[in-house]
Amino acid sequence: MSIDWAALGQVFGVTLVVTVGIVGLFTVGIVGTSRKPVQEGAAAAVAAPGSGARAGAMAAFGLCAAAVAYGIYLIVAG
Repeated sequence: MSIDWAALGQVFGVTLVVTVGIVGLFTVGIVGTSRKPVQEGAAAAVAAPGSGARAGAMAAFGLCAAAVAYGIYLIVAG
């Protein structure tokens, strides 16, 4: 039994990059939907995110869902 270290390294590298990318996209989605404090006025006042931020967050969540669905497809189709 021999181990193809080059292939193992490639799998590790791709897995690391894709994992960091998906976590980053999910973080962008969370930040895009979070409430942000208003700079003016009372310190307790908060404002909902704008429509552009919410649309970007939904796009990020959609890309995360697409990546997960593609991964499940790859597992099931094999």
